[in-house]
Amino acid sequence: MQAVLSVLLPIFALILAGFVAGRLGWLGDGATNSLNRFVVRLALPAELFQSMAQVTGSQIDHPGFLLCFGAAMLTTFGIGLALDLRRPVLRANKLSGAVIEGLAAGYANTAFMGIPLCLGVFGEAGLPPVILATLLTVCALFALAIALVELDLQSGHGTARTLLTVGIALIRNPLVAAPIAGAVVNLSGLTLGAPVLRFTGLLGDAASPCALVTIGLFLAEPMQGSAPMAALARVVALKLLFQPAMTAILALFVFHLPSLWSRSAILISALPVGTGPFMLARLYEREPGVASRATLISTVLSLITVSLLLSWID
Repeated sequence: MQAVLSVLLPIFALILAGFVAGRLGWLGDGATNSLNRFVVRLALPAELFQSMAQVTGSQIDHPGFLLCFGAAMLTTFGIGLALDLRRPVLRANKLSGAVIEGLAAGYANTAFMGIPLCLGVFGEAGLPPVILATLLTVCALFALAIALVELDLQSGHGTARTLLTVGIALIRNPLVAAPIAGAVVNLSGLTLGAPVLRFTGLLGDAASPCALVTIGLFLAEPMQGSAPMAALARVVALKLLFQPAMTAILALFVFHLPSLWSRSAILISALPVGTGPFMLARLYEREPGVASRATLISTVLSLITVSLLLSWID
């Protein structure tokens, strides 16, 4: 238990520090958006770029992990979307609202909490799994959600316009462009010089602490919009219980992953809802109440669920 607390306490202490700072107004108005933009547009892309540029083939040659984590993630997303579509409500663009709920159900906080947590539990060996999980979450799940929302909003405007809009949105997303650029550098055989590594290292090292403080600032803000309790219960249960359970079944009994990769997949799947669904919900004004409250509730409850899981891993 002492080892578990030594990993979790610094993470939740940073979240708490951001929460207190937000409640007391220490960082001023707009701090959440500014710090979040710094993480999303500079620090985290730098970390992902450097990781992908330096990762070796043996580190990422784990198709079982990709299939295991990806299948559980997409299945959770699909169930959340389908359950929300069955909700008897009258609203415009019902599909895009359901996409937000499905995204929140399957969108683990891989980048903001997964990276520091896996590094704390597994050391440097835990970085490749969480990088792959982050790429799957951002490049596959987030891209799929954007495509479905745009498809719903652009219905009647033609397939070509929808595809163009989605393509531009993905290309302009630093969380997608940075790891792809790193992979291009890696595949080209080029090596990053010492000044470049120093730059990306300094910038990337700021990603995790700033991201955790940002989560605290975000949780300190007044919740936006309404959120039916049934929808919240579905999202939180799918995220904290169903997704890690399905991942465990696939990792341990279907794909028989190596110990490090199976434990990493289960731990990452058990992380709470990330801020991505809320950012997308606020951007499109679709179910921001569900996304924000699901992030808050799942983050608080993950203190218990992740602690129990880490005890089992330890």
